[in-house]
Amino acid sequence: MGLLIRLVTGAVALWIATLLVDGIRVTAESVPGKIGTLVLVAAAFGLINAVLRPIIKTVGCGFYVLTLGLVALAVNGLLFLLTSWIAGQFDVPFHVDDFWPDAVLGALIVGVVGWLLNLFVPDGKDD
Repeated sequence: MGLLIRLVTGAVALWIATLLVDGIRVTAESVPGKIGTLVLVAAAFGLINAVLRPIIKTVGCGFYVLTLGLVALAVNGLLFLLTSWIAGQFDVPFHVDDFWPDAVLGALIVGVVGWLLNLFVPDGKDD
């Protein structure tokens, strides 16, 4: 159940990012198509983050220390752009225009909104 709640909160965070950043678009025609796209992209973004982020943090540990963690913004933006590219390869109607500011702001918004939603929505771990 917790995985489903995380997926929905990720999709809502993506939806908010599409509303706030002009360079992030879901081009599905119908509302169910848009919802399905958001859920699919949220799953892909979560999977990409779960697999690649620990590797990048380990390899780039010095950069994280040297920049006091600011390189994480660039890494998140690149992972968001990678998610857009993978969605394009599978003809998923989701697109991020550019790295700066679209991908960086989008990843930042998704992270902050997801964090806020997880504060208020129980995910079953508190039992």
